[in-house]
This record gives sequence, C-alpha cells and structure tokens, in this order.
Amino acid sequence: MKRVLLLLPLILVIGLGALFFRGLSLDDSVPSALISKPFPAFELPALNKAGDEEGQKVTEQVLKGQISLVNVWGSWCPTCYVEHPYLIELARQGVVIFGMNYKDDEIKAQQWLDRLGDPYRTTFIDKKGRLGIDLGVRGAPETFLVDANGLIRYKHEGDLNERVWRNTFAPLIAELKQEMGQ
Repeated sequence: MKRVLLLLPLILVIGLGALFFRGLSLDDSVPSALISKPFPAFELPALNKAGDEEGQKVTEQVLKGQISLVNVWGSWCPTCYVEHPYLIELARQGVVIFGMNYKDDEIKAQQWLDRLGDPYRTTFIDKKGRLGIDLGVRGAPETFLVDANGLIRYKHEGDLNERVWRNTFAPLIAELKQEMGQ
C-alpha cells in the first residue's frame, strides 16, 4: 500500500504531462464571427511610401474590386519577420496584399519595409488598434482573405507560409474565382 502511495504523485505528474502535451497539438484558433460579413468600415492614415502625398487616408473601399489579403503586421513582431519573405514572393506572383500596420511606431514600420521590401499594395496604420478590435485581432501576424465585394471569407492566425497557402488560401481563392466566373 505504501508503494502505491509513493507512486501516486509520479502517476499524476505523468498523466498531467500527457494531457498538457496533447493540448499543445490542438488547434486553438477561434473561428471569426466576421466570415461572410463585410470588412469593417474604417478610415486610417496610409503609411507613406517615397513620393506619396502626406496625410493620405485609406478606407475599406480599397478592398473592393479584387480578391485580396489583408495582412496584420508590426515591426515589433518576430513572426511577422519570418513570414515577410513569403509575402514578398506572393506579391511577385500577383497576389494583392494590403498591410495593416498594427499598434506600431510609424517610423520603425517604414524602416522595416524599406529594409525588407514592401509586398503591400497599400499599408494603413492602426496605431491604436481600434480596427484590430473590430476584426477580432488577437495578435500579429493575422491574414484575412477578402473577396471582390469586400466580404471577409477567411481569417488565418499566425504566419502565412507555403504550407498554409497551398492547403488553405490557394483552394479558397480558386473557389472564389470560380464563383466570380474567372
């Protein structure tokens, strides 16, 4: 009986360890309540590129007319740094990507894009995170797939990489193009 009592803490630790290990492999993503709903209305300043006019504003209207991605990023985000080369590659392939610079310093964000390259058609600045709240952003990076009508069709939390693109985004975009007759 004493041996069983001595082994009980070890059995408990092993059992809890197995549960915690199993929990690490579970998908913790939360389906967005915004799927099939319009991208929230916004009017935010554009991150100025060389030659841009100061004080330009961007609205949700920029998302209409084509299938596009909205990538939430920040210069403070290490995972954004990891995903950035893949975004550059997607932009070179003709994928329309808009950047939502999230809770960042504008100068650091511009320096980041100057140094690493700019895959974004336009970047708008959500310095206070209000649009992020409307979108249910839990952190960066996150990427939204927006259809030509400005409806959110998918939300991905984490880095956008080749595997995620091939398994999720590419099939969804092909489906959207088929719906549009393209």
